[in-house]
Amino acid sequence: MIISRRKLARLKVERIKAGYSAFTDSQEVASYIKKELAKSGIPVFEDATNLGYWFIPQKKVM
Repeated sequence: MIISRRKLARLKVERIKAGYSAFTDSQEVASYIKKELAKSGIPVFEDATNLGYWFIPQKKVM
């Protein structure tokens, strides 16, 4: 099954919105995720390693 990288990024953003972490080993998918998160204004901690990119949702401090 072939899935587009943009669709994969959108699926991962939905996971982040639900409060879960997301991982990708593709720089292209990571770029799409960053753009979607910036548009949505969702704060995340991004950890870029030599193996890939982790996106961890930040809790809002009140």
